[in-house]
Amino acid sequence: MAAFDPWDPAFVADPYPAFAELRELGRVHYYEPSDQWLVPHHADVSALLRDRRLGRTYRHRFSHEEFGRTAPPPEHEPFHTLNDHGMLDLEPPDHTRIRRLVSKAFTPRTVERLQPYVQRLADDLVGGLVEAGGGDLLTEVAEPLPVAVIAEMLGIPESDRAPLRPWSADICGMYELNPPEEVAAKAVRASVEFTEYLRGLIAARREEPGDDLISGLIAAHDEGDRLTEQEMISTCVLLLNAGHEATVNATVNGWWALFRNPDQLAALRADHSLVPSAVEELLRYDTPLQFFERWVLDDVEIDGTTIPRGSEVALLFGSANHDPAVFTDPARLDLARADNPHISFSAGIHYCIGAPLARIELAASMRSLLTKAPALTLAAEPGRRPNFVMRGLERLDVEVG
Repeated sequence: MAAFDPWDPAFVADPYPAFAELRELGRVHYYEPSDQWLVPHHADVSALLRDRRLGRTYRHRFSHEEFGRTAPPPEHEPFHTLNDHGMLDLEPPDHTRIRRLVSKAFTPRTVERLQPYVQRLADDLVGGLVEAGGGDLLTEVAEPLPVAVIAEMLGIPESDRAPLRPWSADICGMYELNPPEEVAAKAVRASVEFTEYLRGLIAARREEPGDDLISGLIAAHDEGDRLTEQEMISTCVLLLNAGHEATVNATVNGWWALFRNPDQLAALRADHSLVPSAVEELLRYDTPLQFFERWVLDDVEIDGTTIPRGSEVALLFGSANHDPAVFTDPARLDLARADNPHISFSAGIHYCIGAPLARIELAASMRSLLTKAPALTLAAEPGRRPNFVMRGLERLDVEVG
């Protein structure tokens, strides 16, 4: 257990050896610093994501006191109001109702219709990078692509999009382990500002509906489908945060992995038909979301250990995606890996609703870079962001060659 230290920069730089140690030590481990039970094996993580004895929230069944937990401090209330009304942190029936409405915008047919737009946008962004002779792949391509796509879906005007990424980054800071008070304060401020902005946009769309998701949610609300304004706001924030935070990190993690594995990069450059399997393998190899938390609503037993109601489990996605019981030679990057049941998009009722869109975005930027910058090289060794849960880089400087 000594190797598992999510606040240690060396661990954050490469957590996978520590995960291997956890898997060797057993199927479940209590980790006192975060008061969580760590679950490192693929089979257990996959099963528990589908187990209804666990939930993203407990408030649909218990009060804080009944569950043995302390209510969040009052000064954090704007963050929790925003976060707790999004479908990711709800359980049925509220989760079912909201997901049913939102899923209409993420049907395979709807997402497939976005593919030409996403590819044009990726081509334009990569074209700018090429014209400049290189730059920071994160800020020039990885960030603007998914932000623009989800903002377009929501109907957020281009002139209003600048604060979206900073708001998202500040809010997502609260998903790290034991975030310090200064991180909480930034998340609260971003929650207030983002909420106020969306409240105004919803009001504008009520007056003048458009062909966008916000207008669609308003129409569903006004037709009597039970969706409150707060649920609309929280859903929009969730879609933006989840819709681009992981995609940004997957893009830069992926290219950093390719630069460290030149044989695989050469194979990809020689055969662009590998792009779909490359996207899946890069999501597995360096997982952008390292773990998901669940509350134990009823006692759960794992390998003879009872995890009591009121506990919190940390389902280690990064470890599960490197489990040799499921993946042959998991430490090896293999872009042609055929059998790849990674769980980077979660599983069960909280499976990522935007997974098809994320795959289109990742493939589009990869194809553009392979085509327009075939000699792309690393310009400087990148530094890791200090975050453990949402795994990414500070920047990724590249040269076009």
